[in-house]
Amino acid sequence: MRWLRTQFIERKLDGWLGLGLGLSLAAGCVTLYALLPLKIALLATAAIIGMPLLFFALVDLTFGLQLTIAAGFLIGLAAKYTTAPIGTLLDLLMTWLIFGLLVRLASEKHMHYATNPISLCIVIWIGYNLLQAINPVAGSRLAWIYTVRSVALLLLLYFVALRAFESRKEVFRALRAILFWSFVAALYGLKQEFLGFTPTEMAWLHADALRFQLIYQWGRLRIFSFFSDPTTYGILMAYISVACFILAAGNWQWWKRLLLALGGISMWLAIAYAGSRTPVVMVPAGIAFATLLSLNRRSLTISIAVFLIGAAFMMKSTHSAVIYRLQSAFRPTEDASLQLRLKNQEKIQPFIQSHPFGAGLGSTGYWGKRFTPDSWLANFAHDSLYVRLAVETGWVGLLLYMILLFAALQQGIYWYYRVHAPSLKLVYLALVTCVFMLALASYPQEAITLLPNSLIFYLMLAMIVRIKDFDTPHS
Repeated sequence: MRWLRTQFIERKLDGWLGLGLGLSLAAGCVTLYALLPLKIALLATAAIIGMPLLFFALVDLTFGLQLTIAAGFLIGLAAKYTTAPIGTLLDLLMTWLIFGLLVRLASEKHMHYATNPISLCIVIWIGYNLLQAINPVAGSRLAWIYTVRSVALLLLLYFVALRAFESRKEVFRALRAILFWSFVAALYGLKQEFLGFTPTEMAWLHADALRFQLIYQWGRLRIFSFFSDPTTYGILMAYISVACFILAAGNWQWWKRLLLALGGISMWLAIAYAGSRTPVVMVPAGIAFATLLSLNRRSLTISIAVFLIGAAFMMKSTHSAVIYRLQSAFRPTEDASLQLRLKNQEKIQPFIQSHPFGAGLGSTGYWGKRFTPDSWLANFAHDSLYVRLAVETGWVGLLLYMILLFAALQQGIYWYYRVHAPSLKLVYLALVTCVFMLALASYPQEAITLLPNSLIFYLMLAMIVRIKDFDTPHS
């Protein structure tokens, strides 16, 4: 393993091994395309390229995390071009990384970096979800299996990240990957707005009447970039854009600060054209939270200026569908969808109060409709992550999850005020602000459970735990 790490990571295949692998790969691809049908040749080529990537991910867990981040962003785009179950590939990749973690733990026999409040809360949350298998109220054990699979993989990915983040450099590699793919997603969404959707994307839109109704509103198509819907896209753009502007205030090279600022601006434009109300509320909430934590004259001045400009913009009369939808986010009494959600929450409260352990994982939403279609919960429009947790895991489960979110915020704020390095202090501010914004967005939406937000959320929790370990006054 040490020799492979030297060849792949330190030397970057600069030698006879790299030359041999490159020639073998080229010869194999040429042979496949010459002898096999195109589709089979493409699949075989993907396997040839994928096997070395998987092996490299096992040798270097940080690379594996970067590969997982890329897959989390692009899997929604690929799903529009194929009917293959590509979502399973992401599960297999995360399982592979967990196997890599277990291999390392077999020799190290310790995880001292996992002894912290966030890890404890995650272990308890995993255990509680496993105990849901014996929930007597649950209507289907298969629904529990399908639901707990994705939950467990994401939670265990947190521990993979803890082990992978061995240095400040590894943490920053993962953070750069998140920022990079978010910037690419913003640009692709703007491409959809100004240059149009691809024929495949249009066919995907028209294939489902409800999907088309969701995306075609106010006489225009809302952009969704790589993802399944504009809301998921907008939520991602909201918290990453605020993180970009926070990081742009750091003492980096000028071109890095410029790229961060451009990324934040492009993401704000993407929020506008995505047309979802939740991200519009998230942005000022995130700015206010970051300003409250930093408490310095510069950030306070900038925040006041942004709020004044934003307030003037929101009060401006307009005939633009884009601007009008943004303004409607701050008129909750006129929002019919919000009023319907409040009525649904009021309707479900007696059930939650009388079922402390819930109706079982997968009793609502897609899995509920598939495995327990005759249950009234299968067709209940929960919308909110917190409402879904309260219904499926009971108020006990909701309480445990809220404790996890509290621990994440508490640890982020605690170490933000205690690390010495200015760069790490700024990263802590960006991370804890993102966690706060996702926690806020999870009330009207299922923000944290949707790709790629779910991946990013648990990676950010691992960053919050590990960054303090690399603190020096001049780093």
